[in-house]
Amino acid sequence: MNVGTKIKNAAISTAINTALNYLEKDPEKNAPKIMDLVDKLCPEDWYVGQRNAIRQAIEEKNNWYDLILRIYALDPEVRKAFFANFITNASLKGSALQEETAEKNNCNVPWAILLDPTSACNLQCTGCWAAEYGHKLNLSLETIDSIVQQGKAMGTYMYIYTGGEPLVRKKDLIKICEMHPDCEFLSFTNGTLIDEEFCQEMLRVKNFVPAISLEGFEDANDSRRGQGVYQKVMHAMELLKSHKLPFGISVCYTSRNFEDVSSEAFYDKIIDMGALFVWFFHYMPVGNAASPELMLSPEQRTEMYKRIREFRGTKAIFGMDFQNDGEYVGGCIAGGRRYLHINAKGDVEPCVFIHYSNANIHDCTLLEALKSPIFQAYHDNQPFNENHLRPCPMLENPQRLRQLVKDTNAVNTDYQDPESVDHLCDKCETYAANWQPVADELWCSSHPDSCSSCSGCGK
Repeated sequence: MNVGTKIKNAAISTAINTALNYLEKDPEKNAPKIMDLVDKLCPEDWYVGQRNAIRQAIEEKNNWYDLILRIYALDPEVRKAFFANFITNASLKGSALQEETAEKNNCNVPWAILLDPTSACNLQCTGCWAAEYGHKLNLSLETIDSIVQQGKAMGTYMYIYTGGEPLVRKKDLIKICEMHPDCEFLSFTNGTLIDEEFCQEMLRVKNFVPAISLEGFEDANDSRRGQGVYQKVMHAMELLKSHKLPFGISVCYTSRNFEDVSSEAFYDKIIDMGALFVWFFHYMPVGNAASPELMLSPEQRTEMYKRIREFRGTKAIFGMDFQNDGEYVGGCIAGGRRYLHINAKGDVEPCVFIHYSNANIHDCTLLEALKSPIFQAYHDNQPFNENHLRPCPMLENPQRLRQLVKDTNAVNTDYQDPESVDHLCDKCETYAANWQPVADELWCSSHPDSCSSCSGCGK
């Protein structure tokens, strides 16, 4: 990264922090003036698109403006820590160092690292991909600390816990927050272990954010997660809201629950409960015991695509669909391009859903793992499809994953019931073939300049 870029990033960081401090005094009164302040501090040709989008949201007082005000209703110290860690450290300072490290080493460097503190869980959810690891594996506190230290040295300040149920390791997760106050820690969680004591700990450390798994309303949720879980989740959200703590919702959408989770009623419910973001994940048929019938039809996925985009423009919550929003991030973000996954045994995997690896964090450094064969194959082959509505090398391009795994001699990291890459990809072939013409037509309609390579509309 050149000196000019470093100066630019430092300047925009200063401008943002100055603006945030100004906004802090009286958010609603000062919000309309905030972009004038940024304009004075930055050259007019810097981040024009982003600045105009923020300015428009404020001027129109639309749903994004409402979301900003919701964020300013959070505990002030927690909010300040989030802005410092997420905006300044992870997105500005961190991104600059990631780019520099990536160029120097000719490999991907992730914006976020997903890791499993444990494979243990207090629930037995139907179709859970994580269950295939078993329930006895753990990353030690020392190993997690080492991963974070190595990540920060490369510019990674965002860490996301998966599992298992991460909150089985509550005390250790809080300890890591204490050890790395300059990082932001998010945890996918079933929500059932969030109690008053843990809320107080979140207020104390200030840099931990839950993303609570929810499968829809009570019947849909409890049919997969167990009787009574929905009410426990509602209680957890009530606690978090009452303490002015940030949290979001994580949704795995399937052929059975997509109507629930993409409905306006569902959006309104989670907003009312206090959620600030909702992340949607397409069901992946991972594991020998997976249920391919839970994958969506092309019509159902198209409906998800349309509804989430509609609500993104009308609801005061940040919604992201990781399968249908590939156009905003240039396709697949796995393999260290934006994130990677480390399971509870230490295997460094390109994706939380793709359990093949050549490296284990107990045997190599994080940087060495990023240079391992399968990670280099991701680095050299992304994007896997020019149509970013078909981003995944497994779900939409199964022939690509077959080749990647075989060419790199990556081994399956499912220790309970190992699954061959052919068995995994076979389950995706029909889905990929059915989705392709629909995806191509959708892509062509919104990206006419790319139409020449599209087979969707027959033009």
